Amino acid sequence: MKIVDLLREKGGAVSTAPKTMKLSECVIMMSDQNLGSLVVIDGGQVIGLLTFREVINILAKRQKELRQGPTPPVAELTVDTVMIRNPITASLDDEVTKIHDLMVSNHQRYMPVVEDQQLVGVISFYDIAKVIIESHVRENGLLKSYISEFP
Repeated sequence: MKIVDLLREKGGAVSTAPKTMKLSECVIMMSDQNLGSLVVIDGGQVIGLLTFREVINILAKRQKELRQGPTPPVAELTVDTVMIRNPITASLDDEVTKIHDLMVSNHQRYMPVVEDQQLVGVISFYDIAKVIIESHVRENGLLKSYISEFP
């Protein structure tokens, strides 16, 4: 199965944020819309990815820094100070299994899908796992059907 097929099934809705957006605004948006990630855009190009992992990491980092003295509030940081820079992206023609392997090896739970330098969707590790499991269930059913009909 290709990424284009996966996006066709799940839909291509994407939530983005400009690199200058405040982290506090991003967190509210992610919470309100039940999002695991925001694609960071600058000049129409994908330049980063913000996930809850980056939010947790900056909170932990600042908590440690507070022990050493005052620091600016985390809420005032802009997205470009905490995002994943130049995230690995997928294209519509990529095979789901290839993208699965890339996500696992790079510990990236979300992947922007880019075609002709334009953002067309985002896939999650959940989306990939769901497709792979459904494929195995279908194959298992076919094999069971074949075996039960075998003389």
